[in-house]
Amino acid sequence: MPRYHYRYRRRKVNLAKVFKGIIAVLAVAAVVVLAFASTLMVKVASTELRIADLPDNLKNLRIVFLSDIHQGPWFSQKRVDSVINQVNGLSADIVIFGGDYAQDAASAAAFFRNLPDVNARLGVYAVVGDKDRSDEEGSLALLLSEMKNRGITGLVNSVAPIKLGKTYVYVTGVDDYLMGYPKVDKVAEQVHEEDFVIFAGHSPNLLPAMQDARDATGNTHWYDMALFGHTHGGQINLFGYTPFRRLRTQMGSHYRSGWLLENRAQILISNGVGTEYVPLRLFASPQIHLIVLKKDS
Repeated sequence: MPRYHYRYRRRKVNLAKVFKGIIAVLAVAAVVVLAFASTLMVKVASTELRIADLPDNLKNLRIVFLSDIHQGPWFSQKRVDSVINQVNGLSADIVIFGGDYAQDAASAAAFFRNLPDVNARLGVYAVVGDKDRSDEEGSLALLLSEMKNRGITGLVNSVAPIKLGKTYVYVTGVDDYLMGYPKVDKVAEQVHEEDFVIFAGHSPNLLPAMQDARDATGNTHWYDMALFGHTHGGQINLFGYTPFRRLRTQMGSHYRSGWLLENRAQILISNGVGTEYVPLRLFASPQIHLIVLKKDS
């Protein structure tokens, strides 16, 4: 029988395709490294807030706001201590925490139990986030007790007055939008239009209720500044889109991050400090906010 000989043909390697593949892998790796490195660099975002009718006693008042620390596997006690050290270096008059301190109600209570001293001339205040709430009986009371033990006033549907000379500043806060029972109307009816009111809430989803609420005289312009977290600034932003549904707001991407002026009030939505889901941030750097009040002449 005739013999057939098969010749092995070596396939040519397309070096251009291989090179492009390597470049693509390296690019993805570089983005991941950059996104991880971004979580470690908590920046202080300083803002001079100019307000036309600011009382003279409130000129140069220094307010520090920080939210969404999410202490846990990717945010150690050492990093918490470092963040508080940054806060204490800002010579704050008022410090406000914006919620989501750890992974659940129990670890949120532990967060405050282990928290270093926070320095603020006029007081430290804190609201509750969705990660900090539980249906278990006594969990909220425990959290507020741990806050109090650290010299921090917990704001759950309540108002805290601060007297500066003949002028009052009211720091107000409500329960969490998702897991709690926020009573915006109850808070609004305790203040007046002429008061200087700082509203703190974990989620900007509270804004529609805030804009419908009325103060003690029936006015809808009852707060001068509102401070929120929850969104993480999207945490990972891809062409204006974030894959994390829980971090989106009901009002759209316009309410994801930064300063807004609505209802004659200055509104801040912070990127927060920590992360959720993955220890990565892309185009949403972690932030501590220093807000200095100035009179707009």
